Amino acid sequence: MEKRKLMMNTKIIEIENLKCGGCAATIKKGLLSLEDVNDIEIDVENSLVKITSEKEDVLAVKEKLSKLGYPPVGDKNTVLHKAKSFVSCAVGRMDS
Repeated sequence: MEKRKLMMNTKIIEIENLKCGGCAATIKKGLLSLEDVNDIEIDVENSLVKITSEKEDVLAVKEKLSKLGYPPVGDKNTVLHKAKSFVSCAVGRMDS
């Protein structure tokens, strides 16, 4: 039986509303809950999320980021996302 070799894809997404380690903790926990996400690195200073995934498409990752309040730069509805990010930030601070 031949084993299928998994290809890992790395994408970097610039996001809105990333302010602190609490935000980063919330994002990491949320994205690691997605099935195909293997690793996440978060650069708080530059508002970047680096995702290593088995899938090439990162649509599910972008949707999850938006739901958490940290949409990709250029996304619409920034007022709603900003409000969500304050809640996510607070939760992340309590969890970390």
